[in-house]
Amino acid sequence: MENEKLRLDKYLWAIRLFKTRSAAAVACDKGRVKLNGEAVKASRTVKVSDIYEVKTEEKRWTIKVTSLLPKRVQYKEAINFYEDLTPPEETERIAFQSASFYSGKRLSKIGRPTKKERRDLDDFTENN
Repeated sequence: MENEKLRLDKYLWAIRLFKTRSAAAVACDKGRVKLNGEAVKASRTVKVSDIYEVKTEEKRWTIKVTSLLPKRVQYKEAINFYEDLTPPEETERIAFQSASFYSGKRLSKIGRPTKKERRDLDDFTENN
């Protein structure tokens, strides 16, 4: 497995940083994947001990390649193929962001009336 060549986009997809391989390739094309502060192409060959800075929709990752993973596996297995060097401030920012995220549930007596409230309003306005 040492002599095996593995594309960067395929590796990022296999370790589950991106949902699809094409999404990983697009991130590389847009300069969201960097090696030593320089943007890299999706076709770059991954080497063990490379350190990549990856910016996804949710998080900024700093990962160190510990071994190559040519095909996609479960998350529990995939995390063994890289070392997460992401700074703690980034992890705290993500935790704060998710804690303050809107749950989607409507607060009571705020916003549009419910069906029952609309009927009551209609009855009230017809009687007056």
